Amino acid sequence: MLSYTVYSEAGGVGKTSLTANIACAHARAGLDVLVIPLDPQDGNLSRLFDVDDDRSDSSADSLVRHLVGNPGGEFDDLIRTAEGIDIIPEHNTLSDLSDHLAREKSRAEDFGDAYNIYAQLRRVLAENDVPDRYDVLICDPPATESDHLYNAIYATRNLLIPFEPSAKGEASVEGLEELATNFADELNIDVGVLGAVPIEFKGTKDQNEIVEEVPFEVPEVIGDRTSMMEGCWRHQCSAFEFVRSHRSRRRDYEVETLAKFDRIARFLETQGGITAPSPPEPGALDDPEEVTA
Repeated sequence: MLSYTVYSEAGGVGKTSLTANIACAHARAGLDVLVIPLDPQDGNLSRLFDVDDDRSDSSADSLVRHLVGNPGGEFDDLIRTAEGIDIIPEHNTLSDLSDHLAREKSRAEDFGDAYNIYAQLRRVLAENDVPDRYDVLICDPPATESDHLYNAIYATRNLLIPFEPSAKGEASVEGLEELATNFADELNIDVGVLGAVPIEFKGTKDQNEIVEEVPFEVPEVIGDRTSMMEGCWRHQCSAFEFVRSHRSRRRDYEVETLAKFDRIARFLETQGGITAPSPPEPGALDDPEEVTA
């Protein structure tokens, strides 16, 4: 199974949008994809795909309940599907994840048992045969160092880094390289960086120099696509679905952006040793529906 966490220390770089669209690109190629968003704030991947109906329902089962060994149902019942992607939607209990994990650790230590707070997502995935059932696992944690992030990294062991090609973004990438090294040392695991994806690239001299200096592979560079991404959030869908069903005419630069998402997915699959069974022509879509843009 190809598994990775999409993460940037800087907020607002389009991390969740990138996650959603690469997940779609994997699924378009015939791969079974599970996405686990872990952001306790609103405006997250569950919202983007309109699968967050139970977010505030205190009686609903949630991933957090499974992480702390108190599930309210079967793991598979947590899963929702949108655009061919399986998603475990965020729930408001994510806000209290650290407190829940700390209590479980205290209880375990009272009985003399070891308890790794950061290993609980990996445990739940293993217990439910996720590595055997899926080709791709993607985690989308919040843009802060937290137990959400550490569980994601411990489970996936790989990072994909979106960043803004600016001095601030460059510093964020350097910080993530150090974070991956420190986390690997602390927990005695290997953490790899599969690549880095510049977003909102405008082609300036400074931006080109920053991209050239990135210490990781850069499979594609994504330009400023504010209109398309805002349309995705408004219609609660991926960029593939937005261009296919909510544009009255094709815009070449948007189709090329879709092709880049496809190529990023193929790059990551190659990194993970996975061969997609039916990869489409990059950016290829069915005819758009007749709608008014």
